[in-house]
Order: sequence, then structure tokens, then C-alpha cells
Amino acid sequence: MISLLATRLTSVVLVMLVVSGLSFCVFNFLGDPVNNILGVNATLEQREELRVALGLDQTTIVQFWRFVERAAVGDFGVSYRNRQPVIDLMLVRLPATLELVLTATLTALLIGIPMGIYTALRPKGLLSRIVQLVSLLGISMPQFLIGMLLILIFSVELRWLSAFGRGETVRIGWWTTGLLTVSGLKALIMPTITLAVFQISMIMRLVRGEMLEVFRADFIKFARARGLSDRAVYLTHALRNSLLPVITVVGLQIGSLIAFAIVVEAVFQWPGMGLLILQAIEFADFPVMSAYLAFVGFSFVMINLIVDLTYLLVDPRMRVK
Repeated sequence: MISLLATRLTSVVLVMLVVSGLSFCVFNFLGDPVNNILGVNATLEQREELRVALGLDQTTIVQFWRFVERAAVGDFGVSYRNRQPVIDLMLVRLPATLELVLTATLTALLIGIPMGIYTALRPKGLLSRIVQLVSLLGISMPQFLIGMLLILIFSVELRWLSAFGRGETVRIGWWTTGLLTVSGLKALIMPTITLAVFQISMIMRLVRGEMLEVFRADFIKFARARGLSDRAVYLTHALRNSLLPVITVVGLQIGSLIAFAIVVEAVFQWPGMGLLILQAIEFADFPVMSAYLAFVGFSFVMINLIVDLTYLLVDPRMRVK
């Protein structure tokens, strides 16, 4: 376990160096920050003074090294648009995105896995066919369309839920959460459903396919020959051996949700990281863009590390190896 963890942490450092290089390229070579900050009417003296203050008068190697040094301690500079430290802006928006992503993932697991088990146990049943048809629609429909339909039904027609915002939040230290207020929970319903629909459909179909494949394995036949109950065969042996691909996909999907919750946050005006990066792209706010890229890379790397360690808990054969 320690050896695996050390190896993975080494790869984390290497990957983050590559991501830092990409972030540096975004920060330096996609536009002139001096023009974005001062505008076209600034004098040459003002431009040169700001260029020196930002360190843009140094060589590319020196700039990259300073960027890595600052990024290692969470310093990504000052936002051009908000005139605030980027790390402060991200810490304000981060709870909203993580709360939405984790809620959508938990919802997808609690619904998708039981649906996958049911459709695998009764593959030719009428309800199973209906569920598979609905899951196909869930995979096919784009998120922005699902979100707009939910807003039309529950906000415009029924007026049950708010169409935008996060509702009332409670501050716990630097973290803010809407899970402890009624308006916060109501505001979370539609964005969570919008994010979770695709995940539910994918997890359900994946669990179903893996369990149908495992049912044909020899150890399932031996388990039945030993007289084990159907519950033990299906849930203890079949489901457990079907979980490895599910863990892999769910881990990748959590990273994808963190990175690409932009559409849902834009539809519902959810004050998270996605809405922040959209505003940064519109304003060409390169410090925020590079920090977001580094954050997404770090999220994927850490999630992959957690997935690798989860393998060891689920599959004893990997612990032996």
C-alpha cells in the first residue's frame, strides 16, 4: 500500500508539472494581459510599468519558474476582472461546485446501481425494458435541454422551485453550504437532477452489462452449486465482481463533473467554479483560467489516486499482487 501510494504521488507531481506548463502557456501566450488591464488608451510608460510589476519583462524560463513557485503555494496572481486574488475567488466558488457535484454523484449511485441490478436480474421484464428505454433517453438528451425543461415545468408552470441561484446558505468556517436550509435544498434539486440524469443512465447500463457478464462466470455456477442463496450469489459475489469498472467510470465522471459542470451552472446561474470560468473566458481573465486548469488537473489526479486505492479494498486479488 505504501509503495503504491508513493508511486502514485510521484506521478501526481509529474502530472501537475505538465499541467502547470499548460497553465503557464495559457497565461502568457493567448493574449497580452497589459492590454486587458489598462485598455488601448494607456500610455507607453504605464504599459511598461505594469509589465515590470507583473514580471513580464523577465525571460520565459524565469517567468515559468516563478509561476510554478507561486502555484505550489496556491498563488495564481490577481484576477483582471475582479481585482482580487484568484485563490480567494476560487475558495468562494468551490463549495458550490463541490456540493453540486457530490450530490449529483451520490444521487446517481443510489439510483443507478439498484436499477442496474434489477435490469440484470430481470433482463426481459417489461419494467426492465422501460427503464432501459428511459436510460437511453437520459444518455441522449443534452444537459442544457434537461435543465431548461425542468425550469419550464417546476419554475415557470408549477412555481415550486427557484430557476436560478443557490438559495440561502450557511457559513461553516470558510465553507458555505445550502444543505442546512430549506431554500438551499430546494435550489439544489433541479441542478442535481440535470447533472445526475446522464450519470444514472450510464451507471445503470454499466452495472447491468457487467453483472450479465459475471453471471456466466464459473464461480457463479459453483456458488449456486454450493447451495448459496440468491441474495448471496447476486449481491455478494456477482455485484462485488462487477464494481471495478463502475468505480473507474464513477471516478472519471466525478472529475468530469467538476471540470464540465459549466453548462449546468450557466443554465441555473449556480455560483460555482463553472460560472466563474465562463466569466473569465468572456473577459480574457488569464490568471483565473490558468488556476482553473491547474485545479481540474489536480482533481483528476487525486480522484485517480483514490480510485486506485479503492481497487485494493474491493478486489483482494489486487492486494495479493
